[in-house]
Amino acid sequence: MKHMNSEVKEERTSNKKRIDLFLVPIVLIAAFLNLFKIWTDEYANAYYTAAVKSMLQSFHNFFYASFDPGGYVTIDKPPVVFWIQTISAKIFGFHGWSVILPQALAGIGSVLLLYVLIKRTFGVWAGRFAALAMALTPIVPAVSRTNNIDSMLVFTLLLATWMLFRAVRTVKFGWVLAAFAMIGVAFNMKMLQAYMVLPAFYVFYVVATKITWKKKIAFLTTATALMLAVSVSWAVVVDSTSADKRPYMGSSQTNSVLELAFGYNGINRLTGNTSVTGSSHKQPAQTEQQTASSETKQNSNSSADSSQSSNQRKSSFSQKMQAPGGGNQNGMFNTGNPGPFRLFQKGLSDQISWLLPFVIFSIVGLFAGVKFKGPYTAKQKESLFWLAWLLPVAVFFSIAGFFHQYYLIMLAPPIAAFAGAGAVALWSMYKQHNDWKSWLLPGGILTTAALQVYIMSPYVSSIGVAPIAGVGALGVILALVLAIRKQRKNSLTNYLGAAAMVVLLAMPAYWAMTPIIYGGNSMLPSAGPDSSSGMGGPPSTATNSKQSGFNGMQPPGISSGNSSSNNQMQPPSGSSNGGQMPGGSSNNGQMQPPSGSSNSGQMQMPGGSSNNSQMPNSFSSKSSSSKRKSGGINAEVNQKLLNYLTKNNTGEKYLFATTDSTSAAPYIIKTGKPVMAMGGFSGSDPILTVSKLKAMIKKGEVKYFYLSGMGKGGQSDVITWIKENSKEIPSSKWQSTSSSAQQGPSGNGTLYEITLK
Repeated sequence: MKHMNSEVKEERTSNKKRIDLFLVPIVLIAAFLNLFKIWTDEYANAYYTAAVKSMLQSFHNFFYASFDPGGYVTIDKPPVVFWIQTISAKIFGFHGWSVILPQALAGIGSVLLLYVLIKRTFGVWAGRFAALAMALTPIVPAVSRTNNIDSMLVFTLLLATWMLFRAVRTVKFGWVLAAFAMIGVAFNMKMLQAYMVLPAFYVFYVVATKITWKKKIAFLTTATALMLAVSVSWAVVVDSTSADKRPYMGSSQTNSVLELAFGYNGINRLTGNTSVTGSSHKQPAQTEQQTASSETKQNSNSSADSSQSSNQRKSSFSQKMQAPGGGNQNGMFNTGNPGPFRLFQKGLSDQISWLLPFVIFSIVGLFAGVKFKGPYTAKQKESLFWLAWLLPVAVFFSIAGFFHQYYLIMLAPPIAAFAGAGAVALWSMYKQHNDWKSWLLPGGILTTAALQVYIMSPYVSSIGVAPIAGVGALGVILALVLAIRKQRKNSLTNYLGAAAMVVLLAMPAYWAMTPIIYGGNSMLPSAGPDSSSGMGGPPSTATNSKQSGFNGMQPPGISSGNSSSNNQMQPPSGSSNGGQMPGGSSNNGQMQPPSGSSNSGQMQMPGGSSNNSQMPNSFSSKSSSSKRKSGGINAEVNQKLLNYLTKNNTGEKYLFATTDSTSAAPYIIKTGKPVMAMGGFSGSDPILTVSKLKAMIKKGEVKYFYLSGMGKGGQSDVITWIKENSKEIPSSKWQSTSSSAQQGPSGNGTLYEITLK
């Protein structure tokens, strides 16, 4: 005990001595990647930004994380991150950058925390390299530059890790409680995803703590109970509150936070189940093959002038859906085929896997000579922790039915930790041993360079041959020279080793900069030359990679032309749940090219036909606009519609009602007025009944309804009643005529008025 206390005192003393000057440029790099130009993203992920706008208006909305100012429905995630974003917006004003800022700072904080965690046990150079690897992991800045939750989640889990390590060093029970309580806080950020690190916490505490088994079990049991209590605290309060005194819990089918946590945001992510349960309109999701077949038939019946664009769509669609090796890529948004090599497939590998081969060699080196029964060194114990974080998370992403590319940030800390610790360990083995362990360093460099060439090869048209050939050639040369010079340990060898590390980080660094260079997508953040599309995959040959993204979806009443929509896709027409985006539920990886239009590949957002949910291919890094309206929803609302609704409002609570959040969010952001998303995020929540809607209309709460062709799951009866009992407003009174006719599976959106006495 005295020895451990002296170690803590020595650590405090060393930390007070001086700042690590090598850490300063690493932090500056992280700050640049996370912060630069976030002020150009005017509304970020508008689904979440609309919630912040609503939460600013009352404590009731703030506590429940209400999507709309009227407190009708919540967003589909717990509130902690959005509480932080709302506080930031309160301090700095409501802007896109003010809701992004907390996540950007969390990304920088994660780099610093990883440095602290690795430095103490593995050495200062290991800490530096781990911090740099974390900063340059492409998906890390891509996510941190948005108002999505995951960057803050990772920071919170790393903070919990720091507390756990301190608990082991000091043998103080309070730090154990704090560590597990912090995981409970993380649960209130993104629910079950926070629990993915629990195997690492349990294994490390059992192996590393020098106390009796009786105390270990007692401490862990108590800490787990506290974690569970913190995790469900908000859920219990919400679920215990009468439904008529709070918003509906968005994206649940039973108006329950716990159902949301363990169903929609839990098991359904693993299984990919997309059935719309809890309503009278349960529809199983189509398989992608059925979807593609259906679309092919629709395309064959389209107008003659769509023949050429149809071929372009097929080319773009097939390239987007190809996995390495030629098979169809079944995961939605380039998440690959489930299997042991999924993380090496296109769409995932360029987000997270650049250093994975080096990590594998590092794990071999760090555990070389370890005996099952111990004793274990401090390095081996902490290596076990990072391995117990890495493996379960990697297994999940290898088999999961549904996730988005940016969830892969959960793998960044253990990969960066092993990259830093392994670089030092393998270098030491290279210099000190003549057995097989001395070959781990050149082997790791060679295989990692080979993987990076493989990752970049689909992007030849975007980045050119030179960087690909350069990484491959330098990787091979440096690995061979290091192998040849194994017996000659001098300063030149040291420089060669440093050069190899630079080569291995060069292309991840470039990839990490792509959201700045090419533009990011705040709704589906990803890295790569196609980063603005939110697809994170190789660019289609049918469009310039620098302009293959979307800057949002069009609002109600603004029709979309077909001149710039060359990279759009459509969700399956046979599923009421639509192809959902974050924070939406899964769609079992379903994607559809468009049917019968010259827009080569529309993607319909849940709950909207193309008139209100198209993703125009209009953003590029060379855009003349000083503000980028990203995030899947075009913040430029239809001013003519807004003027009509405002002028004709006679005291109704809601400006208008619509099927889903896609149509509602830009108007909430623009005006701060309540807009009712009748079916929640995707339009599939069974919130309304006909009788409830009648009562709302009679009370004068709502009279205008904007309906499009999708998002009917759970509310078809309501929509049918609206159409049968309303007056259709002529489009000339509210619809913009600045571009060509609207398109979509069910035609134009329509504005209705209902007044009941």
